[in-house]
Amino acid sequence: MKYTKSEARKRRHYRVRAKVSGTSERPRLNVFKSNSFFYAQIIDDSKGVTLVASSSVKLGLKNGNNVEAAKAVAKDIADKAKAKKISNVVFDRGGYLFHGKVKAFADAAKENGMKF
Repeated sequence: MKYTKSEARKRRHYRVRAKVSGTSERPRLNVFKSNSFFYAQIIDDSKGVTLVASSSVKLGLKNGNNVEAAKAVAKDIADKAKAKKISNVVFDRGGYLFHGKVKAFADAAKENGMKF
């Protein structure tokens, strides 16, 4: 059985989520890419609460789904996380392959003080 790209990504994400879960001490940093924008949020799965969120929509970027946008979102979410005293997180790549925008996001988040 052949899956569409989005179905395959969702299946990969379910596999990752079976192993990755955010706690109060170490919340989950999740990413999502749409065709137009890049989103990220820090989630405490034990309480089911989003602690911090950022996106290229909120930042008002003209081209919201490129490597520069991913880096800008990473810097913004890292700054918001510092304000809430969050530095250690579990990275959830959302079923996407770890290259391109997702890798640029992860590297920029690490440069801005996030640890995973």
